Amino acid sequence: MDIFSADWMSFVLTGLGTLFLFGELLVNMRGFFGLVGLGFITIYFLSFLAPGAFIIMMVIYLIGLLLIIIDGKFLNDGTLATIGTVCMILSVGLSSPNWTAGLYGVIGLLIGGFCSLLFLKVFKRRKMWSKLALVDQLTSEKGYNSMNERYASLVGKTAVTVTDMRPVGNIRVGAEDYSAVTNGQWIPKGTEVTVVQVDGTKILVSNNKQ
Repeated sequence: MDIFSADWMSFVLTGLGTLFLFGELLVNMRGFFGLVGLGFITIYFLSFLAPGAFIIMMVIYLIGLLLIIIDGKFLNDGTLATIGTVCMILSVGLSSPNWTAGLYGVIGLLIGGFCSLLFLKVFKRRKMWSKLALVDQLTSEKGYNSMNERYASLVGKTAVTVTDMRPVGNIRVGAEDYSAVTNGQWIPKGTEVTVVQVDGTKILVSNNKQ
């Protein structure tokens, strides 16, 4: 086990371990990548730690990995994934016998995580990630279309300028404020105007007093 206790081996073991564990999350390898990655990480912790500390650090590392999985499968906002990454980095760094081995280990973990993305170019992506991408796309399209419909419904409505239009400014339609533009006219604040055209979220107004 002497070779595994060398400082530079921290980089190799954590890099390969994280590479295959993250790879298992990204592509469907039926657990093979997961077992290989878990083997490398186990060797890393066993090389430096007593059995009691080994269990603690291994649990922290796996909790970090679990948080990343939960974030990707359910929340998809990056919060738990960030906490999980910090847990993994701490478990690797604190398990090393010196700062050099710890630095090697943390660098290996980060590089292994990024390099796992290369598996997506070779193997089939897990359905979980494809579904999340599709949900995000549909949600964005729904929100964009809903916003366009809301803006389009403003055409013909009367509004009041809440700032001077020079020629860009803000108007109020009902209880909502919008950014708008005139056709080159300067219209003072408090003037009644009409929404004559909407292009996406760009609102064109005209002075009712003309």
